[in-house]
Amino acid sequence: MNGRYSRQELFSPIGEAGQKSISGKHVLLVGAGALGAGNAEALVRAGVGKLTIVDRDYVENSNLQRQQLYTEKDVFERLPKAVAAERHLKEINSEVEVSAHILDAGPSDILHLSSGVDLIIDATDNFDVRMMINDVSMQQDIPWIYGGCAGSYGITYTFIPGRTPCMHCLIQTLPPQALTCDTTGIISPAVTMVVSYQVSDAMKILVEDWGSVRQKLTSFDIWKNEFSSVDVQGLKKIDCPSCGKKRQYPFLQYGNQLKSAVLCGRDAVQIRSHVLESLDLKKVGAQLENVMERVEVNPYLLACRTGKHRIVLFRDGRALIHGTNDIKEAKSLYHRYFS
Repeated sequence: MNGRYSRQELFSPIGEAGQKSISGKHVLLVGAGALGAGNAEALVRAGVGKLTIVDRDYVENSNLQRQQLYTEKDVFERLPKAVAAERHLKEINSEVEVSAHILDAGPSDILHLSSGVDLIIDATDNFDVRMMINDVSMQQDIPWIYGGCAGSYGITYTFIPGRTPCMHCLIQTLPPQALTCDTTGIISPAVTMVVSYQVSDAMKILVEDWGSVRQKLTSFDIWKNEFSSVDVQGLKKIDCPSCGKKRQYPFLQYGNQLKSAVLCGRDAVQIRSHVLESLDLKKVGAQLENVMERVEVNPYLLACRTGKHRIVLFRDGRALIHGTNDIKEAKSLYHRYFS
């Protein structure tokens, strides 16, 4: 019993057969922030066969209070979260295949990355992305686990195609999108609690113990000592366009126009280019040297400053414009320097 997973195998619902099942499974993790870092570390330590991580952001100092995978060195190097997570996870368990993708996942990205996946875990704070995940889940028959937290509040539910209602069925019962850690703050115990629920159900699914998967929508406020577990099975809708009889998968039908979004609470706007390309960041940086106050380039992103605005440009052409919540102003800056 001196093996790496011996204590996990001693747990009878897993055992040696369950451990073998876990090591043969592939999980897609969307988001590498607080929930993503916790889920990733737990799954890698548990010996999942492959973990694919997708995230659009980079490590900042304010992340270190709750995002357990990251260090001050990651902040100093301005590493994308996906890259930093991959590095640390490989140091934790070299037996696990970890694949990291730096991108703002759209419908085609999630569809592509879900190929051959056994489970999708939501670790994003973006309901648009969650609805895309939901439609991919229903279309591809892949279970997915929703999780969210802000302040001292957390919520989670496990969606299983054909057995449970989907998120589209439940959307009227879920909390408003305005509740995010960037607007209401966050304490790490709330993150840990949601991660515990997500990883527990993930392991049940990976060992195919479907009867033990949590059946109810669970929410809590760990500061107020409040807990709720609600049976939502009756909310499944026969006419749901995502999981009903006449499915249209509406959240996979986005166009490829230039997209912009205000990052709630961060005084920043994200601009996503309609052109998928791999930029030569060093070349772009050289072109900006004479027009920007400060230009820093690493293999993954370019950071620069002009007046009150700090701009971070990724290799895929996506940019974060800090110092404004005005989409028109952000687009103007983007087109001025990068179009």
